[in-house]
Amino acid sequence: MRHRKTTVKLGRTWAHRNALLAAQVCSLIMTGRIRTTLAKAKAARRLADRVVTLAKEGSLTARRRVLAALRKEEPVRKLFAEIAPKMTDRNGGYTRITRLAGRRRSDSSPMAILEWVS
Repeated sequence: MRHRKTTVKLGRTWAHRNALLAAQVCSLIMTGRIRTTLAKAKAARRLADRVVTLAKEGSLTARRRVLAALRKEEPVRKLFAEIAPKMTDRNGGYTRITRLAGRRRSDSSPMAILEWVS
């Protein structure tokens, strides 16, 4: 039974899943939107919203926690300098998932776009 289990495993190990989600959130920060599967978009949204909430705090501790989660300095700099200041008036819901019509040809996965709410 999966009662109260919140983690979406995505068919990967713990380390692989964390690396995948960190890479997706870094791409989201750098480009503003990413095209991915619906399941990965929903999993990446949780991490993205969490790091924006930390970035809004703006402290050194928050910067170190975001850096530990994302593992790259350039996206962390951009998050703290550009994205977090735009989201100061929002209390959550920093990202939007838009489902795409059709499915991926290779495995028929439902696709989605994950982007920032502006």
